[in-house]
Amino acid sequence: MVLLRFAPSPTGALHLGGLRTALYNHLYAKKYRGKWILRIEDTDSTRYVPGAVEGIRAALEWTGLEYDYGPGRDGPHGPYYQSERLDLYRTYARRLLESGHAYRCFCSPDKLASTRERLARTGSNATYDKACLHLTEEEVVRRVRAGESSIVRFNDDRLPQRDAATDLVFGVLRDAHASLPTDPVLLKSDLFPTYHLASIVDDHEMGITHVLRGEEWLPSLPLHLDLYASLSLKPPQFAHLPILLNPDGTKMSKRKGNVSVLDFMRRGWEPEALLNWLALAGWGTQHDPNKKQILFGDSQAPDSTAVMTLPELVDQFDLSALTHRRNILDPAKLGYLNRHHLMRSWKNNEATACHAHRIRELVKSDFPTRYLRVSSSLTRSSMQPTIF
Repeated sequence: MVLLRFAPSPTGALHLGGLRTALYNHLYAKKYRGKWILRIEDTDSTRYVPGAVEGIRAALEWTGLEYDYGPGRDGPHGPYYQSERLDLYRTYARRLLESGHAYRCFCSPDKLASTRERLARTGSNATYDKACLHLTEEEVVRRVRAGESSIVRFNDDRLPQRDAATDLVFGVLRDAHASLPTDPVLLKSDLFPTYHLASIVDDHEMGITHVLRGEEWLPSLPLHLDLYASLSLKPPQFAHLPILLNPDGTKMSKRKGNVSVLDFMRRGWEPEALLNWLALAGWGTQHDPNKKQILFGDSQAPDSTAVMTLPELVDQFDLSALTHRRNILDPAKLGYLNRHHLMRSWKNNEATACHAHRIRELVKSDFPTRYLRVSSSLTRSSMQPTIF
């Protein structure tokens, strides 16, 4: 069975880029009659924002993206918070240590910083001098028993044999190991994993078949594939989604701009219009995933302003039709789609009643009560609100 996951960090409100990632996971899972998991990647306690998980769940519920397993929806793949899976990561870290694909590093933060500065001054691209790689086994055991703080690093001197990296969106990828830090950290001194270790362990343990995530993780793909090979695990298929940009061309971020999904809910936008807008951002021409050739003549991608419901998006979704370029979100297209989704829904009496209630609540929240009077004759059947 096709099984995907959406794995946000609880470091703030869900933003539009995160919602599009969740949407694409939903579309792919439903198109192939699979399921998807909401997994909370909360291993960085320093960046945790109280209420963030509740906000993520509320945003997904508002848009109608119902995950199959996750917080509040128990299933066979739990627990769904990474902070509750720490023993699992440590078990896999020990496997890597025992096979020689990882080693303990006892360097202090100050020493690591000075080492990076020294290497940079010499013009080296290395970020660490591998000093602890050469410690004897006896020395490592002695220092661990003495209670010295350490981290676990991947040993990139022992890269395993594996197939070339291939992506469902970008096709066959060139080797990008040179862009990775030297011997990346897998387990921190507080025994919490980094994203690199936690994500591959969880994806394997949960039986994830396809990973759809943002393009920003594309440089890390070689490391993740190396970890799978080092542990003799079969990796899932990867698809990296081109980044969404703000109208000014800057990268979308939950810390910059008014891009929170719940803000769109509070301002009264139609959830189906928002999903329609995000789905078509970058859904353009078809590509042959094994070649860098665009199949212009065979493109079946919808127009960027095609009015589509969620079931219609599921039916037509095609990863091979995603563009390779980053995409600017055009607010005018959202306005256009919102009007058309509203016109569709006003034909339904039940939806009309809901709209009338939402409009009344929006007016009440934006204007002082003394300026608002709703006719006492208003009933759900008449749907004729009078606002003065």
